[in-house]
Amino acid sequence: MTDSQRPVDLRELTQEKLIRFVVRQGQPAFRGKQLLPWLYKPGAPAFSAMTDLAKDFRSLLEKRARISTLVPTLVERSRDGAVKFAFCLEDGRAIESVLIPEEDRSTLCISSQVGCAMGCSFCLTGAMGFGRNLSVAEIVNQVCAVRDWMPAENMPPLTNLVFMGMGEPLANLERVLDAISIFTEQRGLDFSNRRITVSTCGLVPQMLRLGEETDVNLAISLHAADDRTRSELMPVNQTYPLAELIDAARRYRQKRRKRVMFEYTLLAGVNDSDEDARKLAVLLRGVRCKINLLAVNPVAGNDFRSPAMERVLHFQEILRRQDYTVFIRQSRGSDISAACGQLAGKTENCHAATPRAAAHSS
Repeated sequence: MTDSQRPVDLRELTQEKLIRFVVRQGQPAFRGKQLLPWLYKPGAPAFSAMTDLAKDFRSLLEKRARISTLVPTLVERSRDGAVKFAFCLEDGRAIESVLIPEEDRSTLCISSQVGCAMGCSFCLTGAMGFGRNLSVAEIVNQVCAVRDWMPAENMPPLTNLVFMGMGEPLANLERVLDAISIFTEQRGLDFSNRRITVSTCGLVPQMLRLGEETDVNLAISLHAADDRTRSELMPVNQTYPLAELIDAARRYRQKRRKRVMFEYTLLAGVNDSDEDARKLAVLLRGVRCKINLLAVNPVAGNDFRSPAMERVLHFQEILRRQDYTVFIRQSRGSDISAACGQLAGKTENCHAATPRAAAHSS
């Protein structure tokens, strides 16, 4: 079957692209607006159930389109309430998402790539190497799958999305932008822009474009306040050094009340000294920002150690005395290898796993 003959996965399409698709099928443009809400109803109903669509249009969709879904092949629950989901993709590769419930809301950490090419030395996903970019549907379907799983578990509602799972989101920018469009489309999944955060290790041109084309929150993985240390931890710093990255953060287009979030993982004896805190305070001067501190979650495969909580608190205090808003983020899901984006796939052979990713067309 050629690409032109293969049914179109409608969850690949933003509202604008969906309208173009139906027009190419000889249908009036308003059919695209009628169709979009059906695609994101829980369970992805069959085309035959879309009763406000003309019967001949439904028949056409059954021949030329499909609605893909993801089904978890592995679900692990942490003692602290976090839940990790492993998904097998149609080509046999695996990705993971992490659900973090709070008292009155839940946040889902989603992946944008299979593996990662950035090679950050403390990140297990980076150690996996890069597989491929996820499609728009594979990004969106993580959210749909977890949303559909949640009601039976009596979970707080899913309100927040963070691109902090496997991969560098801005290295897959076109598809991430389309996924954000679907997430925030009122007829689609209807998330608020202010409830979506995209994290980057520092791809400066793509970061600035994200700010021009969306109103979502930006988180920058910083992890060091000098170029030598950051280049050792994060190879991307050799391409976009700190001066260039921080200048871009100052220029990043945010709504008036928003601030850039800087993520800083504390590594004992590497980047957690008083001098490191003072250098960080100088580096970020003039940037409208918040700072998230996180003690590294020690994992097999590297020698990084977590600093004592006393050291974390002292680091925070130095920054607070310089008038920064500084949070200490608690690691969630560490007992299921799901904390702080350090995701290592446990589903090694998706070809043998069931159930597989599904595609519903009737």
